[in-house]
Amino acid sequence: MKRLFLPRIVAAVSLACALAGFAQAADTLPQLTGILASSDDSQLQLDILRGLSGAMRDRRSVPMPAGWDAAETRLATNGNAEVRTLAQTLSLKFGSTRAKSALRATASDAAAPAPSRRAAVDSLLAVRDPDLPSLLRTLLSDPAVRAISLRGLAAYDDAATPEAILGVYPSLDPGERRDALNTLASRPAYARPLVEAVGAGTVPRNQLTADLVRQLRTLKDTTLAARLTEIWGVMQETSPDMTAEIERVRRLYWAGGSQPGDAGRGRVVFNQICAQCHRLFDSGGEVGPDITGANRGDLDYLLQNILFPNAVIPNEYRATTVETRDGRTVTGVLKSRDANGVRLQTANELVTVTAAETERVEQADLSMMPEGLLGPLQEQQIRDLLYYLGRPGQVNLPADGEKVER
Repeated sequence: MKRLFLPRIVAAVSLACALAGFAQAADTLPQLTGILASSDDSQLQLDILRGLSGAMRDRRSVPMPAGWDAAETRLATNGNAEVRTLAQTLSLKFGSTRAKSALRATASDAAAPAPSRRAAVDSLLAVRDPDLPSLLRTLLSDPAVRAISLRGLAAYDDAATPEAILGVYPSLDPGERRDALNTLASRPAYARPLVEAVGAGTVPRNQLTADLVRQLRTLKDTTLAARLTEIWGVMQETSPDMTAEIERVRRLYWAGGSQPGDAGRGRVVFNQICAQCHRLFDSGGEVGPDITGANRGDLDYLLQNILFPNAVIPNEYRATTVETRDGRTVTGVLKSRDANGVRLQTANELVTVTAAETERVEQADLSMMPEGLLGPLQEQQIRDLLYYLGRPGQVNLPADGEKVER
């Protein structure tokens, strides 16, 4: 017991030093590496690996400590799957070509379990593997890893990306289309082909929702903005007459009769324009508040919050925009900001931008939810959506479910 207890104390002290900052840990990391390479105690190894992984969470790369090659070889055959995974992730941050090759092989292997393939892509994205875009473009044809590949391409300034995404766009399911559109709206060089595709009709205009239009306008490209206005129209963040607009939509709703809408069809519309940000009945995104317990039975409450989201904005739901040094613009809810960088919850993922990658951070006096969400919808779709939102419990999707188009 004493022989086991002492290394645990040494490891805990060493790990605390590592967590305090890597500048002070130049001698500590090799000590921890030595313990990892020599210990037969999987729990001790796991404790160290978890601590190091947490300390390096927001770092793309760290100089490889002395002796890591031996530790990497030893840990790769450990019987504990978490030990193997954490060790491989750290190896990537240390620049191990062995770890990089293994993860690329796993991501490409159609016979490998889908979760393992997605985890491999995620690990390569976390260290911004510079050779990854070509692999991600190849994976766009594979449903098992297509969504994470679509999201991942946003992290790279890659000239071949827009054509690759637009080439597969017609075959994507609704969730994948959202990922594709968010990526294409993240950089001016990606957004221009997207807007032209909308103009040509290869991407339906009504799939360019108000939140995407606002994201495109944050790119500050005057030529792009002018073309967007020509194709999509003018977007206003405020309305001159809240009362009149609420009354107009209220009349539109009740024009549908005693049962104005179809709840199943309304759920489809909700999934297409709301669910990426809001949770309802234990399903949906985490950008905005969970609306399950909201006062949804009150039509005026619904209309005020949908039509005028900027009327009252809690700080935690204000939009924050981060511009990166390589030209990406990310808009989302600020989750954390410190010396290491910024973490934003966007409509489709949690994005970490390191301090070294950050050009500018700006928090707007606007809600993450844009005005104009109902603009692209037909009148009956508006009635269906409002009717669904007012239901006390979940309803079934239509027979063709998510495939119903707006």
